[in-house]
Amino acid sequence: MSANTLKLILVSTPVGFLGSGKGGGVEVTLMSLIKGLLDLGHEVTVVAPEGSVLPSGCSGAQLREVAGEAQPSWQHQNASSPMLIPPDGVLPKLWKHALELGKTADAVLNFGYDWLPIWLTPRVTVELFHLVSMGDVSDVMKTVVSELSETHHFRLAFHTYRQASDYELIRDPVVVGNGFDLKNYDLQLRKNGPLGWAGRVAPEKGLEDAVEVAVALGDRLLVWGLIEDQDYAVYVEQSAPPGTIDWRGFLPTSDFQEQLGTCRAFLNTPKWNEAYGNVVVEAMACGVPVIAYDRGGPGELINSGVSGWLVEPDDVRAMILATARAEEIDRRICRSWVEESASQEGFTRRVLEWILTGISQNQSGRGN
Repeated sequence: MSANTLKLILVSTPVGFLGSGKGGGVEVTLMSLIKGLLDLGHEVTVVAPEGSVLPSGCSGAQLREVAGEAQPSWQHQNASSPMLIPPDGVLPKLWKHALELGKTADAVLNFGYDWLPIWLTPRVTVELFHLVSMGDVSDVMKTVVSELSETHHFRLAFHTYRQASDYELIRDPVVVGNGFDLKNYDLQLRKNGPLGWAGRVAPEKGLEDAVEVAVALGDRLLVWGLIEDQDYAVYVEQSAPPGTIDWRGFLPTSDFQEQLGTCRAFLNTPKWNEAYGNVVVEAMACGVPVIAYDRGGPGELINSGVSGWLVEPDDVRAMILATARAEEIDRRICRSWVEESASQEGFTRRVLEWILTGISQNQSGRGN
């Protein structure tokens, strides 16, 4: 390992190819870190499902595509569900390839929320690290993460303290937050636009609550994201007057942020504990105040009354009242928080510090 540069293997989520939107926030996180590492001169190879595409800003990274059937997402299973791998599953194929590449690399970073790579960590000589992308949604995953903390605690990192608190860790968690290339987000100061909502269109994201807020206030709601559950999308649309929802689809960052910045407020309504809340930060990067349930990661990102408003989880009435006060928020403060706490550069530095600490712990024989 060079004193100044690292050779790193980054392994993407197996639930979909990069660019499909199926990976949700993991795709945003991965692309940001690739760009941040390249800017610092590190050597990056990305292992991802076949069909993946890296944006132009990440062209300096090598992309290794692996064919196979997509892995079922834990988001669509019960907490007690067993670990399942399809017969031609891409998950073990990704890790067979990554472990081979890892023999000549300084470290391998896992971005998928999967049992297999975490279980492998104490059983291989390759330096494996895991940026855990979700909270406690699976008993199997909670167990394997907690077990790895006992022997290799510094191989685990989390986006927020709230997310990490879902797991039984032997010591304080490594929290790296997230980061965004702020050159890709423009501050917009208008305060009289529509409301906005973004995410995978699926029941656990709570879109129906945001629609109820829009209806109560007589607003139009712009909705961005991949429709994962078509029946759910139809149900939500039929619950509101025609024209309330303006479906915008899954867009590249340049188009998304341009439209997002026109909103007077952004609504965040998940029914589960979000690990971080990428779209919350993307909204604030554009100067848009965020009204969110005080649940999971967003509760650490929003300074209620300063950069938006936090309300009791699932209290739609409270969200309606808070959204009506969105114009009280200084949009410049929203942007300033992102610059100070969620820049791509800061995130990359935190990840590198975590990796170097983990390697040092392993070389010293302390493990955790």
